[in-house]
Amino acid sequence: MTTEFTINGMTCNGCRTAVEEILSKVEGVSQAIVILETETATIHSNNEIKLDELIRALAQKPKFTILKKETIVPLIENPEIKKSWLATYFPLLLIVAFITGISLITSYQNETIKWMSFMNSFMAGFFIVFSFFKLLNLKGFASSYAMYDILAKKIPAYGFIYPFIELGLGLAYLINYNPKLINTITLIVLTISIIGVIESNLNKRKIKCACLGSVFNLPMSTVTIIEDLVMILMALFMIFS
Repeated sequence: MTTEFTINGMTCNGCRTAVEEILSKVEGVSQAIVILETETATIHSNNEIKLDELIRALAQKPKFTILKKETIVPLIENPEIKKSWLATYFPLLLIVAFITGISLITSYQNETIKWMSFMNSFMAGFFIVFSFFKLLNLKGFASSYAMYDILAKKIPAYGFIYPFIELGLGLAYLINYNPKLINTITLIVLTISIIGVIESNLNKRKIKCACLGSVFNLPMSTVTIIEDLVMILMALFMIFS
């Protein structure tokens, strides 16, 4: 389960860290993520955590106050109504299929497929489309992303910046701007991203994947690793080609 709260009284990263540590120690809380910029705390737990328990915990630091903001929602679907693998990942598979199909069409020239052109078109489509879904609910994406990305955990603002990085990369691929530089940036960004994804999968953490923002409820799995790995391999291939 996940619940989002508003936190008042935070003025710096030291405050954010203090609140995060206090809330993380509350019985039943599996993870607490506090974002200074939005003054929010996202609490993940197996069962509902009562507001009174969090208020009592924060009483040791009177300058901080906590208010309930959103009702509790399931982090992952109830096992009893769990969808099939295909039904769960259908939105992601459909989007990738569309991007792949359009990329094949645009790279087909003189009765052959220009594979460099295909990869360039695929990267452009991937980044632009995926950034679009993230920007539909930027705050929701940043909150989900901070749960597993190694950089967003340490620098919460990175979760708010990341969709714009994707959009910038997509536009750069679209106009074929400085391919070597853009592919190098892509390699760095996705390598950082895949570390957190692999770590979450190895720890068998049942959390939501933020690849399509908060629009679709996609669980973290090997599909996310494959998605990032394919993009990394494409970037590497284009760098050395």
